Amino acid sequence: MSNTIDTILKQVNLSKEDIIRLLQTNKEDRNKIFTHAAKVKAEYVGRKVYYRGLIEMSNICSKNCYYCGIRLDNKNVERYDISDSNIIDAARFAHKNNYGSIVLQAGEIISPKFTKRISNLLKQIKEISNNKLGITISLGEQPDEVYKEWFESGAHRYLLRIESSNPDLYYKLHPKDKKHDFETRLSCLKSLQKIGYQTGTGVMIGLPFQTYEDLANDLFFMKDFDIDMCGMGPYIEHNETPLYEYKDLLMPIDDRFTLTLKMIALLRILMKDINIAAATALQAINPIGREKAIKVGANIIMPNVTPGMYRNSYKLYENKPCTDEEAADCTNCMEMRIGITGDEIGYNEWGDSKHFEKRRS
Repeated sequence: MSNTIDTILKQVNLSKEDIIRLLQTNKEDRNKIFTHAAKVKAEYVGRKVYYRGLIEMSNICSKNCYYCGIRLDNKNVERYDISDSNIIDAARFAHKNNYGSIVLQAGEIISPKFTKRISNLLKQIKEISNNKLGITISLGEQPDEVYKEWFESGAHRYLLRIESSNPDLYYKLHPKDKKHDFETRLSCLKSLQKIGYQTGTGVMIGLPFQTYEDLANDLFFMKDFDIDMCGMGPYIEHNETPLYEYKDLLMPIDDRFTLTLKMIALLRILMKDINIAAATALQAINPIGREKAIKVGANIIMPNVTPGMYRNSYKLYENKPCTDEEAADCTNCMEMRIGITGDEIGYNEWGDSKHFEKRRS
C-alpha cells in the first residue's frame, strides 16, 4: 500500500479513483500526503500566512439550511445586527494591527436596503484604511447587479460555499425550493467569477449521507470550476437543526477532523497556487486544528475581530471557539499559533490568490 501511495503522489494528474484511495489512507500513508502537500505549498505559494480579520456583522438570515444554527426557523437564536459604526471600528482595528484584509460575513439577506448598506460600508472601509485593507465578503446568493455594485464599491473577493457539489446531497442539507436552489448557487458562482471577483467556494466534510466519492467529486468540482480560493471545514452538528436527527450516521468527530486535513492537503496538490483557509471549525475539534491545517497546505487564517459580546450568537455549529475573547486577544493568540507552524505572517499584505493573478492575466 505504501508504495502505491508514493506512486500516486508522483503522478502529474490524479484520477478520481486516486483521490478516493488517498482519502481512505491510514496514518502512515496520510502523513506522506501531508508532507507532499506541504512541499507543494512552499513551492507555489510560499511559507506565508495571510490574515483575514473576520467581522460577523449579523446573524439575521432568510435561509433555512438544515445544518445551520442561525437558520430562519431557529427561534432560540438571539438575533443581532452590529451597528455600522462598530463594523467600521472593527475594520479600523484590523487596519491598525496590520491585518492586510478583512471579511464581512452575515446571514443571507436580499433587499435594496441591505445592498446599499453593504455598499456604504465597503466605501467607508476603503476610506478609513486609505485603500490599504483588502475586502472579502461572504453574503450569500445575490442578484448579479448587487454583486457588481459591491465589486465597484471596493470588495474584490467573494466566498460562496457550495457545501456539496452533489445535488442529491445538497438537498439533504437544504429545503428543495426556490430559495435553496442548487442551480442558483452555481449561477451565482459563475457570475462572481465573470464580474471579476477572486471567487471562493467550499464544502463541509463528514456530513451524514456523504461518501468518499462525493468528496473526491467536490475536489474536482473546485478544480474544474477554476476557483481562486477555498474555505472548507468539518461538519459539526448543531442540536437545534433538522440535520441533527441524523447524528448517529456521523463518523467520529476526530475522523471528520483528519478527513478535513486530507481534503485540504489534496486540494493543495490539485490546485497548487490557490488560497486555502484554515477553518475555525477545526479549532472547535482540536485546540491546534488551524495550525495543523496550515502545516498541510492552508495559507489563510481568519482571526475574529467581531466585538466579543456578539460572538456567541453567531453559532453555525456547536462548540465554536474564541467566543469569550475580544479582537486584541485573538490577535495575540494568532501570532503565537502561527509561529508554532514555522510559517510567517504576511502583515500589511492582501495576500491575493496567485491563481487569480495567473487566471486573469
